[in-house]
Amino acid sequence: MEAPIALNTNWGMLGHEWAVNLLRRQIADGRLGHAYLFTGPLGVGRRSLALRLAQAVNCTQPPAPGEPCGECRACRGFGRGQHPDLLLVERQEGDREIKIDALRALTRSLSRTPLEARYQVALILNFHHASEEAANALLKTLEEPNPSVLLCLTALDADSIPATVVSRCEVLRLRPLAPETLTPALQSSLGIDAAQAHLLASVSQGLPGLAIRMQQEPALLESRGQWLDVLHDLLFANRVKRFAFADKASKDRQQLKNILLVWLSFWRDVLVGASGAGVTLANVDKAAEIGSLGQKIGFPEAAAALQAVERAVTQLETNVNARLALEVLLLELPWLPS
Repeated sequence: MEAPIALNTNWGMLGHEWAVNLLRRQIADGRLGHAYLFTGPLGVGRRSLALRLAQAVNCTQPPAPGEPCGECRACRGFGRGQHPDLLLVERQEGDREIKIDALRALTRSLSRTPLEARYQVALILNFHHASEEAANALLKTLEEPNPSVLLCLTALDADSIPATVVSRCEVLRLRPLAPETLTPALQSSLGIDAAQAHLLASVSQGLPGLAIRMQQEPALLESRGQWLDVLHDLLFANRVKRFAFADKASKDRQQLKNILLVWLSFWRDVLVGASGAGVTLANVDKAAEIGSLGQKIGFPEAAAALQAVERAVTQLETNVNARLALEVLLLELPWLPS
């Protein structure tokens, strides 16, 4: 028999107690909204909170109002993201955006009554990827909600999607957790020691989903270490070696983006170190290297490097040539004497 989904008084979420309490009260008081927009960075828990909400509103044997049991058929199905009344929409692999046809098909599906659950739940992931036409196609559903439909959208932030959509949703802005908050939560939920939990909480920059993935997939932490080692070597490398790396790394656009995101967190730490601010580093295991580099290059050069990496990450979201973007970035990074 399949084990029940473990849910605690915080719906099994790591952090975001304020959001869970708000939604729980709305359900208990019969004030559930028809549409919610969960915003925040990838890995902060937007999708998880939406699925927990789906469980809470559809649980057939709630231990308390607004509290999912985690054991009934509805809780199991929605918890896994596999329930006949859960309609999931996201950008398809190879597409640049969520297309209008996907939203039109969703609208048609929402016109029917739920097959099993109390509410039919539509979960649209990363709505900031929706085309303008696709976003507009959702407006009628938002304006004339079916009482048996719950719409859940996720996005990076409210500014990244049309104001006409935002105004018709209740917005819950999820933020990364402080390391001192996430560390004990990871210890408890993952059964790991304090040192490992602190490393994950810091390296993930307070993103519970990313921290859990890193623990479950050790290769992610190993890759991070390798990419930081590569960055260290490149700072001492000449132009030929830098361009050779650009040629190799640019062949896999998604992996290159992952590399740059790791570099981005590193340069943010270097900037913090160069400024002398007493802020907790994300890359706590690289504290000595970060402090030394910050002293060598100073605040202006650290800020310039951070801006260069940010620019390259943004360019990779468009059709900019990946190799060219990386070559330009590598020319802008500091050159250290060997």
